[in-house]
Amino acid sequence: MHMKEKLDITGILSHLPLFQALSVEQIAELTQGTREIRLAKGEMLFRKGDPTKGFFVVIYGQIKLALPSAQGAEKVVEILGPQQSFGEAVMFMDKPYPVHAEALADMLLLHISKQTVEDLLERDTTFARRMLAGMSRRLHSLITDVESYSLRSSTQRVIGHLLQNCPPECEKDEPVEIELPTSKQVIASRLNLTPETLSRIFHELSSSGIISVHGKKITVHCAQRLRAFDL
Repeated sequence: MHMKEKLDITGILSHLPLFQALSVEQIAELTQGTREIRLAKGEMLFRKGDPTKGFFVVIYGQIKLALPSAQGAEKVVEILGPQQSFGEAVMFMDKPYPVHAEALADMLLLHISKQTVEDLLERDTTFARRMLAGMSRRLHSLITDVESYSLRSSTQRVIGHLLQNCPPECEKDEPVEIELPTSKQVIASRLNLTPETLSRIFHELSSSGIISVHGKKITVHCAQRLRAFDL
């Protein structure tokens, strides 16, 4: 999409899973409370402590939610892509953002105002259920992360991440190529690892002939062996 192209917000909203059950009139109302935001790679959407006035839906690109630290490092909490939403929970709690959000690529988002959402929630139970389902999925994902950090080894976390990014043909145990969605440093933080540990694990998997690494491109030679590694 060209950066200057006029956006069909109504059409985009009507095709998002979160809003597909809404009527034409409700979509029109939602459109009135929605604005587009375009970010360049590396640009900040908001910082920790900024006030919330609505929530966001990613149309294209990727955004990183992270916790900053006084030492200058950060903990990546989530990496979100097209059709994923974020910011709903803090919007309803009327709390400032607990993380900062940075574009990992040129991207387009929609910002949907809090007042518009509250008006729809009062009148449409289907919309309310979908909002709750979205927030529940995020909570479940965070709980799974905590369980993974506590119970799974560093190598198992990396293997799990690679398998999540594998295309369906991985199941055939034939070589497939995947591309990491972002930098290795960001992935390491997302998996609660140091970049050095991530590099070591990639080296171990490469030395075992299970994968080949060429920058962000990784060839998985045998998904079955990858699943069985480190068990």
